[in-house]
Amino acid sequence: MAMPSAKWSRFGTSIFSVMTMAAMRNGSINLAQGFPNFDGPDAIKDAAIAAIRGNSNQYAHSHGIPKLRELLANRMNKVSKLEYNSENEVTVFSGATEALFCAFQAFINPGDEVITFAPFFDCYPAGAFSAGAKLVEVQLCIPDWTFTANDLESRWTPSTKAILVNTPHNPTGRVFTKSEMEIIANFAIKHDLLVITDEVYEELVYDDLPFTRMATLPGMRERTVVISSTAKTFSLTGWKIGYTFAPPELTRELRSVHQFTVFCAATPLQVGICAALELSDNYYKTLRLDYQERRDFLCAGLHKLGFKFHKPEGTYFVVADYSHLSKLPDTEFTLQLIETKKVALIPTSVFYTNPRDTAAGQHYVRFAFCKDLGTLKAGLDNLA
Repeated sequence: MAMPSAKWSRFGTSIFSVMTMAAMRNGSINLAQGFPNFDGPDAIKDAAIAAIRGNSNQYAHSHGIPKLRELLANRMNKVSKLEYNSENEVTVFSGATEALFCAFQAFINPGDEVITFAPFFDCYPAGAFSAGAKLVEVQLCIPDWTFTANDLESRWTPSTKAILVNTPHNPTGRVFTKSEMEIIANFAIKHDLLVITDEVYEELVYDDLPFTRMATLPGMRERTVVISSTAKTFSLTGWKIGYTFAPPELTRELRSVHQFTVFCAATPLQVGICAALELSDNYYKTLRLDYQERRDFLCAGLHKLGFKFHKPEGTYFVVADYSHLSKLPDTEFTLQLIETKKVALIPTSVFYTNPRDTAAGQHYVRFAFCKDLGTLKAGLDNLA
C-alpha cells in the first residue's frame, strides 16, 4: 500500500473546519468561521440558475468570461480611478485563495522570503510553503494593531522577495491608513519588492473611513498584484469567485499557473456574479450599513461582558482580549466555550507562525459578526 506524503501533514485540518465541526457536535452558536448565515440577493442566484438551465455549463475561458472581467475592471475604476485592461490585466480564479496560491507559485522561488503582517489568514503559511519559501511575520502591535517603518526594515534580508498586505485586515478589522500604506510602498520600492494585496473585504469599510489601495500610490501599480473576491461582498462564500488585477507581465505568469490548477472558475457562477456587479450603488451602501449595525451590536455586548478590543474599522471580525475571564491558552479556552457556553470562536494563535512569542496569540479570540442580529444576541446571551 502506498504511504501518503508527509509534506503537508504539518498543516492538519484548518482551524475553521475544526471549530465549525465542534460547534455542530455541541449544538453551539457558530461565531467562528467567517461565512454569513444568510445569502446574497436572489437576483444573483436567479442569474446563475438561468445560466445552468441555459447553455453556460461548459468550460469558460481560463481567464474568466469576458463580460465578468470587463465588469470587474469597471468597478475597480469606479471606486479607485485605477484603469485595468480587462483583456490582459484581469483574471478570474476559483476564489481568492486559489489566486493567492497561484501568486506564490508564479513569483516566489524556493528560499525566498515573503513578509506579511501577523496575525494573518491561515492560508498564507501554506501558500509560502507550497513555493518552498519562508513567511516572515511583522507582528502588529497590540492593542491598536499598528506597525512602524522600523518593524518592516527589521524583517528585511537579501532573500526578501515580496510583501503580502491584507487590508481591510483579517482578523483584526484594521483598515491601514494612507500613511501606513505609504510606509509599505516606500519599503517595497527601496528594496525592489513585489507587493501582493489581499483586498477581499474591500467593500466592508465602516464609518465612512477612506480605504487606500496600494496600487493607487505612486510607483506601485506596476509592482502590485491585487487579489480580491466576490464572496464577502455578495454573501456567497460558497461560490468561490475571486479575481486579480495586475500589469500584463505579471498577469501572464498568474494565468500560466491558474490554467494548470483549476483551469477556470465555475461558468454559471461567473454569469451570476455578472448580475451581482450590475447591482446599483445602493446595494453596497446598504451592505456596509447592515454590517456596521451588526458590528456595533456585538461590540456593545462584548464591552458589557468585559472584553477589551480595538473596534474594527472593516471586515466582519472582532479580536478581543479574554484575559479577564481565563488564563487558559486560547485554543483550550475556545474549546471550553464550545462545551460550557455553546459558543464557537477562533483562537488567534493560529494566525501566527510563532504564537508562543506574542501575548496576542495567547489570550485573544476572534468573533465573526457576519450573522443575523438574532444569532449575535443568542451568542452574547450564552456568554453572559
